[in-house]
Amino acid sequence: MRIVIVGTTGSGKSTLAAELGARLNIAHIELDYYHFEENWREVPDEVFRERVSQLAKPDGAWITDGNYSVLHDITWQRANVLIWLNYSFGFTFARLLKRTLQRIVSQKPLWHGNRETFSGTFATKNSILYWFFKTYYVRRRKYPVLFRQPQYAHLKVIEITRPANALQQVLQQLKALNNAISHSFY
Repeated sequence: MRIVIVGTTGSGKSTLAAELGARLNIAHIELDYYHFEENWREVPDEVFRERVSQLAKPDGAWITDGNYSVLHDITWQRANVLIWLNYSFGFTFARLLKRTLQRIVSQKPLWHGNRETFSGTFATKNSILYWFFKTYYVRRRKYPVLFRQPQYAHLKVIEITRPANALQQVLQQLKALNNAISHSFY
């Protein structure tokens, strides 16, 4: 099974991908890990695409999490399931703010030793909060249009609109998909 998880910043993509990967015993490819290097330096698109292409094999089993449009022709084309975490603005913002503040206080290292900081969160245009405001409504409009594009017609789209028990919702829908189509899906 090859799964892409999308949703706005703070929706819980990485958490769900890690949980689902553990439950299904398939690799979780955390895209931010391959996109950011030390000091929040973004790798060039060519490097990012090559890294992900090597991991998200067309015949492999994997889960990616992230909204990187530069990868759609790799991850979305190779996936057979796309999970969209489509939660309300208020819920998602509250979750993002809480997570970000916890990371600032704890100084928990993220990818390659990067840490979220107060100034980086509240005083720059690189802020994850700024990114949330900039992209939340854009993604809510853009994704349904993308899902209808011919190049993505093969994807089985699972939309999760209620965050409570998201993992269980996804597992139930995957089971229903499995029952509806041949076992060659897996």
